[in-house]
Amino acid sequence: MKVDPVKLEIFKSLYTSVAEEMGVSLRRSAFSPNIKERRDYSCAVFNREGVLIAQGDHMPVHLGSMPMSVRAALAAVDLGPGDVVVLNDPYAGGTHLPDVTMVAAVYPEEPGGRAAQNSKGRKRRSVRPLFYVADRAHHSDIGGATPGSMGQADEIYQEGLRIPPVRLMIRGRVNEDVMRLISLNVRLPEEREGDLTAQLGAIGTGRARLLDITERYGFKEADLYASHLIDYTAEMMRRVVRDLPDGVYEAEDFLDDDGYSDNRVRIVARIRIRGERATVDFTGSDPQVRGPVNAVEAITVSAVYYVFRCLIPGDVPASWGIMEPIKVIAPEGTIVNARPPAPVAGGNVETSQRIVDTLLRALALSGAGVPAASQGTMNNLTIGGIDRRTNRPFAYYETIAGGMGARPGLDGLSAVHTHMTNSLNTPSEAMEYAYPMRVREYSIRRASGGKGEFRGGDGVVRELELLTDARVTLLSDRRKTRPYGLSGGEPGAPGRAWLASGKTRRALAGKESAQVNSGDRIRIETPGGGGYGASRDSTEEEAGRVKKANGSTKR
Repeated sequence: MKVDPVKLEIFKSLYTSVAEEMGVSLRRSAFSPNIKERRDYSCAVFNREGVLIAQGDHMPVHLGSMPMSVRAALAAVDLGPGDVVVLNDPYAGGTHLPDVTMVAAVYPEEPGGRAAQNSKGRKRRSVRPLFYVADRAHHSDIGGATPGSMGQADEIYQEGLRIPPVRLMIRGRVNEDVMRLISLNVRLPEEREGDLTAQLGAIGTGRARLLDITERYGFKEADLYASHLIDYTAEMMRRVVRDLPDGVYEAEDFLDDDGYSDNRVRIVARIRIRGERATVDFTGSDPQVRGPVNAVEAITVSAVYYVFRCLIPGDVPASWGIMEPIKVIAPEGTIVNARPPAPVAGGNVETSQRIVDTLLRALALSGAGVPAASQGTMNNLTIGGIDRRTNRPFAYYETIAGGMGARPGLDGLSAVHTHMTNSLNTPSEAMEYAYPMRVREYSIRRASGGKGEFRGGDGVVRELELLTDARVTLLSDRRKTRPYGLSGGEPGAPGRAWLASGKTRRALAGKESAQVNSGDRIRIETPGGGGYGASRDSTEEEAGRVKKANGSTKR
């Protein structure tokens, strides 16, 4: 059947708008600043086979991995009308425990809003689902050993409540048993229930808008053009791969450590281009480690999805067609495909960034116009304790921006979230209102970007004063290794952090948890991005060295 390009564009906008509206609904009704202010959430629409059609402009680390959560939910639960599955298990399509995913089927509306019943009272599937909708949000605490659920751990059971695919809503009614179970295992039950309810509301928004589309165009046409959108994305991705020279492009990069030993953790990426197919092979990456920087397979696939998504034009729909010509090999038991019970809190936020850095470094060898390394970390900061103003627990979580790598022809941006994170900062006013802390400094870390013909972006300085005793945890990287430059550009400055108490100050490790007192200050300086191209100064210096070596330097 011939594809009408006008209708294709219309349906692209329709499906994308559903995911975007779901995100607006979630953000506006969420309780926590982490979702409401930082927008640490994602929403997506899937066809009746569970294949990604469209997603909002949300978090890359969520979106490339969410299809695996949907598959896990469909394999475990027979979703009926009005049912919503909740899960966060990293080993069942999740990422890390704070990221809670919800999945629901979209059925045609039936009388009474429920599926027909058979004589035994069980739901009878007279029709198949039309679509599936899903959302994912990072909850600021999901239990575990430390407030914020992002601390040091050497097994996943220390990181928080692990939820397999279970029904949180059954036939349109909240399953109070599951809600109570979750609430009892977290530090802020009211906030968790509020954010979970906001996610349920966003699911409802997605269902309603998809039914509007099918009512207007008919399901047959809506489903057909959903398939066309996936096929179109796949064809555009094949064209991009065809334009890359055939060959094998290999690179490696390192995480600083796992928080327990000083050993660097190696990630190897080998990209093989053959015609219109690409194979991304991580064989040779280090085995999974004791600390919480292990990545599950969903994270690695998500990073590959993101990097190749960046190679196609921005107006191409971000469907699962991107992965159609790409094969990912991630050996089990390694840092890029850990097996239980390995801890994984930092795999989602730190290792995902390093996988992206490694892939871009490999693609640079192919001649693709990729940027130098960005800061390569999310600088995860969690703070929790008892708020003296209310005598109630609080849990603060934030990722902190840094420098973007310079690009061919352009300097890198300063003080931005890059690659696998697309979140915003928590405004100082919102932070001081919601949490017992004061923002002492929030500024650009000048001259932290790498030098080059095009300079890397600068990182930021974030200094907080605690107004109560609290537990502080930093989970970060690029403190020992620096964000690399490309084509002669210099690396960006590494990150660093301090804990100040009175007149004393000590350096914090990149992965550390500490008990702090009221009045103590936490200062974090985030990495800058790498430079691109040799700078004029470095070129002149090199020329001077050559002349001196030849005995022709003028005096």
